Amino acid sequence: MSSSELSRVPFVHETAFGIWFLRTHTWEHHVLRVAINDLKGLIDTPLPDAPVIADVGCGQGISFRLLAEAFRPSRIIGIDYHTPSLDLAAEAARACKATSAGSATDIEVLHGDCAQLALPSASVDIVFCHQTFHHLVEQERALAEFHRVLKPGGVLLFAESTEAYIKSWVIRLLFRHPMHVQKSADGYLDMIRQAGFAFTSRNVSLPYLWWSRATDFGLLERIGLHRPKPGKRRETLVNVAAVKAG
Repeated sequence: MSSSELSRVPFVHETAFGIWFLRTHTWEHHVLRVAINDLKGLIDTPLPDAPVIADVGCGQGISFRLLAEAFRPSRIIGIDYHTPSLDLAAEAARACKATSAGSATDIEVLHGDCAQLALPSASVDIVFCHQTFHHLVEQERALAEFHRVLKPGGVLLFAESTEAYIKSWVIRLLFRHPMHVQKSADGYLDMIRQAGFAFTSRNVSLPYLWWSRATDFGLLERIGLHRPKPGKRRETLVNVAAVKAG
């Protein structure tokens, strides 16, 4: 995309706290690492050796090392709209390639919009979309792009916070999001199906992690006073490994 086109992308600027939080130990180890491990376990279709991964909304590139370790890809393409974060992602890419885990992985970063990816059609094996979608205004267009750039049989690894979490008072206080596009877990799953992706219940996870309980951060559950069960709670997270159908 040209600079003039990028300047017209609908974008909600994150808070300074939010940008800082995305480089903390909590984000890397309790959010990102846990999600990648969960998503990997949801895949039940064969992946090629040394796949190509598009990390859409890569932020500061904290995911690069974790993706390299989990999937041994030949290439990771990190894409983000926020230029200062992308500068840090470029540093993360260099650091990842300097380690033994990432030495066989070519990593590049691109400034771009998830709703108009600067990638050829059918060019990647995995689209990794972690905690990105609730930032996007043009969600249907973004899913269409994910479908377009995936090879036939390619996998969308989608991990997202639901509206129950994003619209909680603490998240509204500390972060910024386009509130009118937030969805429930079922809402996201329906949208992914409608975009041409296939999955079953085996490919879906509904984590209920302590940090996603914005009312008490899981304190009541940890002391044994409250143990909400699936179907009797408002889901705060949804993970799915969906295959490009057709």
